[in-house]
Amino acid sequence: MRSRRYGPDLGGPDLTPPWKRSAPAPEVPAEPDLVVEEVTTGFCGAVIACDKATVTLEDRFGAHRVFPLEPRGFLLEGGPVTLVRPRATPPAGRGRPTRTASGSIAVPGARARVARAGRIYVEGRHDAELVEKVWGDDLRVEGVVVEYLAGIDDLGAVVAEFGPSADARLGVLVDHLVPGSKEWRIAAGIDDPHVLVVGHPFIDIWAAVKPSAVGIDAWPDVPRGQDWKTGVCRALGWPGPTGAAWQRILSRVRDYRDLDPGLLGPVEHLIDHVTVGTSA
Repeated sequence: MRSRRYGPDLGGPDLTPPWKRSAPAPEVPAEPDLVVEEVTTGFCGAVIACDKATVTLEDRFGAHRVFPLEPRGFLLEGGPVTLVRPRATPPAGRGRPTRTASGSIAVPGARARVARAGRIYVEGRHDAELVEKVWGDDLRVEGVVVEYLAGIDDLGAVVAEFGPSADARLGVLVDHLVPGSKEWRIAAGIDDPHVLVVGHPFIDIWAAVKPSAVGIDAWPDVPRGQDWKTGVCRALGWPGPTGAAWQRILSRVRDYRDLDPGLLGPVEHLIDHVTVGTSA
């Protein structure tokens, strides 16, 4: 065991024991669209401006906040970083790093990775299409395959048939996973460390798209007992069928900023679950 004996320089200006000193955080250029979280307030947003002393972030609701460029002042993908002012625009042909629709840094020329044994199941075709549009580039690089379920009534049998293991983890995204619901009770019945069931609070994946992205003030209230999609189309005066309405909605989604945070967190959690610590 290594002794915690003071080093010869302990009597200098810094009297903090070595094991309590914070390691220097990596410096990261505050490039436009970089998504970070400010450590003291928890404000999360994309960089829209940066000068010598401050950085301006825009969150998913369009709110702007200005923060000082303090050492270890931000979190990037869960780890502390020190944001610095970006260098001048590079010469032609060497532009800024581009980002995927999910906000991740794109890997130029990256090929799709061989599919992992693990999978992510989502409840419904529309859910799968939305996940593909926003996270598709990331999923291909990670070798993650997304499949859709017609429903989760038989989730226990689906999990048993899949046979999850440490190298073949399963993630499941469920609609309307709120305490006391049928979906909640079914999810609670899954007890396997290699299976992660998460959900979003929306009655349908349509509602995970911000109304502003679709050009409406809010998603309509549909009376209980009516088909929600049909009720929405009727209230908004959209012609049927609902499949055509969904394509209209999906076409307005550009990236993660057009989605409600209630969906972003669960999907990112699932991707981490099936990739971290597993082999391809």
